[in-house]
Amino acid sequence: MINVDPLELEKFSQLAHRWWDPGAEFKPLHDINPLRLDYIDGIAGLRGKSVLDVGCGGGILAEGMAVRGARVTGIDLADKPLKVAQLHLLESGLQVGYRLVAPEALAREAPGGFDVVTCMELLEHVPDPAATVQACADLVKPDGRVFFSTLNRNLKAYILAVVGAEYVLKLLPRGTHDYAKFIKPSELAAMCRAAGLSVTGITGMTYNPFSRLYSLGTDADVNYILHATKQ
Repeated sequence: MINVDPLELEKFSQLAHRWWDPGAEFKPLHDINPLRLDYIDGIAGLRGKSVLDVGCGGGILAEGMAVRGARVTGIDLADKPLKVAQLHLLESGLQVGYRLVAPEALAREAPGGFDVVTCMELLEHVPDPAATVQACADLVKPDGRVFFSTLNRNLKAYILAVVGAEYVLKLLPRGTHDYAKFIKPSELAAMCRAAGLSVTGITGMTYNPFSRLYSLGTDADVNYILHATKQ
């Protein structure tokens, strides 16, 4: 069984042609990408590293890490976003290897094959997030770095990430997120420990609707990034 929800694949496949339009449905990804890049690069030192982006979609983060000098592989199970990612390389001139493969399958093929593994905004879209965490742990080298980003599960997250972002501010298409699939930091930390990862930091990401800017900080009530190392 592949750890994937066909409805989620279809949802993002229908929007694939809009992936690189910074004013369309994926505008939040474009807006937060510099923050994520700086955070990951500041900890992992991307230049010269072999990096795997799990659930890469249209390649926004993957290309950003390539610009920072990493040797990047991006994987996804949605064919249309991957094709968009590959086509965008013709415009950017960057070198990124894209593959249609599940992280669990790649972990059997290339265990410990990467210095850094990123898995951003994916865990809340798969049926078994713990299996994805385990695959990421299997794919990273000993002492390697793993980065997850997802959504906290509480009333504030529901109001801001679902009601606010999808219905009021219309930052995301309606139905983008299922609140029941949100993951508390304590739950993700437990998944990491079970997979042999040591949690070394949790950073929150917040959005100011007045300035329309995102920032990183200590508030992990809604969006957060978890950084872990391979034991």
